Amino acid sequence: MSEGFQAYLEDLFAGVPGISFRRMFGGTGIFRDGVMIALVVSDVLYLKADDETAPRFEAEGKGPFFYSRKGKQVSLSYYEAPEALFEDTDTFRAWIDTATGVALAGQKDKRRKL
Repeated sequence: MSEGFQAYLEDLFAGVPGISFRRMFGGTGIFRDGVMIALVVSDVLYLKADDETAPRFEAEGKGPFFYSRKGKQVSLSYYEAPEALFEDTDTFRAWIDTATGVALAGQKDKRRKL
């Protein structure tokens, strides 16, 4: 992630408690209270999504993050953030809170499977 984009995101996330940025996998993970809620790759923000929230991203023309592994496309449950999210602080916070809820629900599901 470029320094300029990281500074921009740090400003956006300043009002959200418990946020930390960690470099990983050629990108940057954004964590809230230790739970990964977003991913940044090539200065593009992707938010955690699930079957219920993915249609909101798709309605905005946004899709999931993909990478190649052994010649195959692999998608993650992180969707590109819509532009409208960056235009209004309340909208931004609502989407971040939703991504946090999805990430926390995913953790609970993993614990149940153990």
